[in-house]
Amino acid sequence: MQLLISPLPEPARGAERPDPASLESLAALYAYPEQVDRGRPWLRANMVAGLDGGAGLDGLSEGLSGDADKRIFGVLRALSDVVLVGAQTVRAEGYRPARARAEFAAARRAAGQGPAPVIAIVSRSLELDLAAPLFTEPLVRTVVITTEDAPAVALAAVGEVADVVVAGVGSVDLPAAVAALADRGWTRLLSEGGPRLLGQLAAAGLLDELCLSTAPLITGGDAPRIVQGAQMPDVQLMRLVSLIEQKGFLFARYLRPRAL
Repeated sequence: MQLLISPLPEPARGAERPDPASLESLAALYAYPEQVDRGRPWLRANMVAGLDGGAGLDGLSEGLSGDADKRIFGVLRALSDVVLVGAQTVRAEGYRPARARAEFAAARRAAGQGPAPVIAIVSRSLELDLAAPLFTEPLVRTVVITTEDAPAVALAAVGEVADVVVAGVGSVDLPAAVAALADRGWTRLLSEGGPRLLGQLAAAGLLDELCLSTAPLITGGDAPRIVQGAQMPDVQLMRLVSLIEQKGFLFARYLRPRAL
């Protein structure tokens, strides 16, 4: 693993360079900004795409992933308070509860975090498999974010197995949802998509950071881009702050210039 661009200071002269693939190095590289300790939420997204822009292979992101991508994926989760994900992605990818990582246990305790991040599902229809491990076996209780006019029967059923956050009418009010998560002390936010949710977050001006894994694959087909559907009020310029290469895969970290 090669660290090609880094925002971190150079090691002192004569000091050994840390291994960029180590969990400690990756945690330092992807650390959340200090604002999260002052109650201000920071929303990063982690997405993967092929060289031609497709965000999936055979309908899933798994086909674009590799060992380094999975390692960074695990670090990003271990640093976060909440993993925000759309219901369609939960269904398609077979989401399971986040797990505790022994390597990050001490750091999470020191930061006042739980043993694992909360999975927060955005769903207007509440068409969710409530018998899935995400609801029956979570280490920390799953959260479902929905609307005031969600189906009443489904809402009651979801409330039996998950914490419910109500935000908006007709469609989920994402700024209100993010504020509600921050009110619970969850300011380190990580979205794993899918593309429609990421588009909505970006269009709402909520996306502070994009962690983009680019696989050295041309996939063709009709896979969506990483941002899909939402009409952007304006083109959003992002600033590249770090870049890692591993076996042709590129792992870029972009910040919104006004985010810090």
